[in-house]
Amino acid sequence: METFVTMEIKDNTFARQFETVVPEGMLAVEYSFQEKKIFLTKINTPDSYQNDDAINALLKNVLDLSSEKNYRVVPIHPKIVSFFKKNPKYKELLPPGIRI
Repeated sequence: METFVTMEIKDNTFARQFETVVPEGMLAVEYSFQEKKIFLTKINTPDSYQNDDAINALLKNVLDLSSEKNYRVVPIHPKIVSFFKKNPKYKELLPPGIRI
């Protein structure tokens, strides 16, 4: 069961990351943007942070935002690739030719 279902996500365009605050600190997903594609490059968590439910909820929110803006998503970070494998409904956001 997910601990964080809804969370406030901030798109920090200066730092190029989506951010949310959890009791332990800040979670962030770094990105770069190119031609209607968003490359999800890194996940930043507080030291020794282990709450995968919160990270998954953040990723779901980021992918939902990407879908709303009609962006194609290119997962670079291994945890994000793993998330796509476990959640096939998001594979429609992948650009043509990218298979996970």
